[in-house]
Amino acid sequence: MATNNVLKMIGAAGLVISLTACGGKTGHDHEHGVKAVEAPAATEAAAATDSQHASDPEFKKQLTAVFDGYVTLKDAFVSSDAAKVKTEATATLGALEKVDMALVTGAAHHDWMTYLGGMQTSLQQIGASTDIETQRAAFSNLSNELYKAIKAFGLSGETAYYDYCPMAFNNKGGYWLAKEDKIQNPYFGDKMLTCGSVEEKLQ
Repeated sequence: MATNNVLKMIGAAGLVISLTACGGKTGHDHEHGVKAVEAPAATEAAAATDSQHASDPEFKKQLTAVFDGYVTLKDAFVSSDAAKVKTEATATLGALEKVDMALVTGAAHHDWMTYLGGMQTSLQQIGASTDIETQRAAFSNLSNELYKAIKAFGLSGETAYYDYCPMAFNNKGGYWLAKEDKIQNPYFGDKMLTCGSVEEKLQ
């Protein structure tokens, strides 16, 4: 009986710690020109997910280069550096434009073109703004499309972690991708750096 009480106390303490990590005022008002749209939910928390399409190895390498650029962009958001964000958005867009769409055919080609358009628009919106919150809204949309692309085609020799913060965008929630399972929140930076959880693992 005493053991059960101790376990309950430990569980309650863990919940308090988790809520504290995502607590405090958000200070986010995203009523700007760019709106974050609802993200695709993870299929299974922290589960490793294989790609949906069998894609050309070179295509996967090129998509991985986009992911690499995206992660550097994400790190600029973690630092809340709007100028750096603009620079990295331009670099990531450059990597995206180098992806050879001719390497995918049929349904895979159709899917890629859908994701490509969304990513291009989001990166252009990030690069066109100097307001970090407007940039973050566009980054959320970028993250949604890149998640779907990686889930569909996979990466070359890398793993992507699909992370979620329930408090982003006035408690509507926001997702992002990372190379490690350590939470570094791009929507709040050092205000709530560790707010969030790993929802899915993509390979």
